Amino acid sequence: MSVKVGDAAPDFTLPSTTGEKISLNDFKGKKNVVLVFYPLDWTPV
Repeated sequence: MSVKVGDAAPDFTLPSTTGEKISLNDFKGKKNVVLVFYPLDWTPV
């Protein structure tokens, strides 16, 4: 799957800091969501 700038993000589910499963669709139409990816962030060099 390829996502281009301006495309709607596909739905996905991730665990929260409390272990609760949160889906991107949980926020659809309610809040703005910003997705940020940090490749290799927090990875030892």
